[in-house]
Amino acid sequence: REESFRTELVLCVVLLPLGFWLGDSGVERALLAGSLLLVLAMELMNSAMETVVDRVSLEWDELGRIAKDIGSAAVLVTMLNVLLVWGLVLIPRYL
Repeated sequence: REESFRTELVLCVVLLPLGFWLGDSGVERALLAGSLLLVLAMELMNSAMETVVDRVSLEWDELGRIAKDIGSAAVLVTMLNVLLVWGLVLIPRYL
């Protein structure tokens, strides 16, 4: 149901094989793949939390908005983690 999850899933399907190919060791492959899977897991948690907030009340609520914003921020942090991990693993190799 969630467009953002579908987009992240497509990116994961593209980047996951690339991560296995670019990683030189099992640890590198695990870091590259794990960072991508963490985004999907966090997006699922965010979607679940948003569903619960909407189930409790469809009326606008300040605490509900804050909860949804925090969930979205958690997804953003995991996306930044992908950039950090992929950058730290791959950039030194090409510099």
